[in-house]
Amino acid sequence: MDRRSFLKTSAMGGAAAAATTLAAPAYAQGKRTLTMVTTWGRGIAGVFDAAQRTADSITAMSDGQLTVEVKAAGELVGAFEVFDAVTAGQADMYHGADYYFVGQHPGYAFFTAVPFGMTAQELANWYYHGDGMALHDELGEIFGLKSFLGGNTGAQAGGWYAKEINGPEDFNGLKFRMPGLGGKALGKLGASVQNLPGAEVYQALASGAIDGTEWIGPWADEKAGFQEITKFYYTAGFHEPGAGLSVATNREVFNSLSPAHQKIVEIAASETHQWNLAQFLNNNGAALQRLQSAGVKTLEFPDSVWDAFGKASMEVHEENMGDELYKKIYDSFAASMKSSSGWIQKSESAYRAQRDRVLG
Repeated sequence: MDRRSFLKTSAMGGAAAAATTLAAPAYAQGKRTLTMVTTWGRGIAGVFDAAQRTADSITAMSDGQLTVEVKAAGELVGAFEVFDAVTAGQADMYHGADYYFVGQHPGYAFFTAVPFGMTAQELANWYYHGDGMALHDELGEIFGLKSFLGGNTGAQAGGWYAKEINGPEDFNGLKFRMPGLGGKALGKLGASVQNLPGAEVYQALASGAIDGTEWIGPWADEKAGFQEITKFYYTAGFHEPGAGLSVATNREVFNSLSPAHQKIVEIAASETHQWNLAQFLNNNGAALQRLQSAGVKTLEFPDSVWDAFGKASMEVHEENMGDELYKKIYDSFAASMKSSSGWIQKSESAYRAQRDRVLG
């Protein structure tokens, strides 16, 4: 099914078609069970925690009237099949990174991360106090989904490499795992970009199927074991400066919930967003020290590489501007980012620089 052309000709038809295949919800003694599929392998640090946190919060806040059963990637459907499973009614909801679904619509990237995009705080500003949540909903309505942010990794690392990167030319022919629009930008530098589920990345890196990978940051990367394979770690990346995770419910299922239960889903997702961000940031510092003590070499890309990242990223955005909804989301996103960044730069960024100077 070509969703890109489909949404141009019959956007609301997609939601209606999904509704016709929707399985009847499961009830037991007046209680309802919802199935959540995820893009994450069971137990993967941070991201699976966010899915489980959301599910547990919905169950607890509804006093057990809604029970959410979490299915890890591969337990019901594959990691990259969760979007279609929920739109078709095979599952009630998913937890994942929406940039995995840029094939359905490139606008989904903004609700995870886009290259040279928002930090976690800037994303929250746009989402909760700008147009972000409404635009997420507008996009979801096309596919019969009701979506909310439901986690955040914070700034992600530039990734693990078999060798040092000294210039943009070093990406030519490099087999590298990077999803979303960041991966498309890297492809413009000549990289052979792979989009692999998280549970498959370690084996691909260990076998040489890929030359390098980004994942999340020190804590999750350490848990994944990438330091066992290579010691070159770039700690700042251009592709995901504050990656949001999402909870999406089949829209017919969501509309069948009581208003109180609908609000519980929304609040559980937003609480997870903040809880998960703190989880990653709380664990990353100590994990980075352990990685360095184990011989990992932490590096930064040279300016020539950052410049190449920037040029390639803008080319990717320009290629999508012909899509009216993409442009609408991009314009709102860019305006909010500029507004938020102006104050943060003059206040928090300046303070941090002086604090670190004074305290050493």
